Amino acid sequence: MFLGTYTPKLDDKGRLTLPAKFRDALAGGVMVSKGQDFSLAVYTAADFAERSRKLTAASRANPKARAYVRQFFSGTDEQRPDGQGRITISAEHRRYAGLERNCVVIGSMDFIEIWNDEAWARYSAENEQDFSDAFDESLGGIL
Repeated sequence: MFLGTYTPKLDDKGRLTLPAKFRDALAGGVMVSKGQDFSLAVYTAADFAERSRKLTAASRANPKARAYVRQFFSGTDEQRPDGQGRITISAEHRRYAGLERNCVVIGSMDFIEIWNDEAWARYSAENEQDFSDAFDESLGGIL
């Protein structure tokens, strides 16, 4: 389970050091994909395989499903953390997520999200009140 918020920095080679708390779970390799809200999503190989299985069941006759599947798989890069827990964020992923030097890494339970620090601050501020005000009916019975 991935939890918490961390603020690593990208180095000059586009490498990001993953939080120490996550490294054991990610040591076998990760899949870095375009995520929602212009963030990056980092999955373990097993979680990526499960997500892939579900996505390949989507109807290719549905244009929105087809577009999502294409974006998801074409926007995914396999990485293996080095001995210092770093992964290389591709130039295309850095462009998509607006990543520069300062980043935010958040645990999102079964995967990790990587955000531009300013984008995360905006997103978090815009959604904080909704989180505080959430009630069971608005979230489909998950509370």
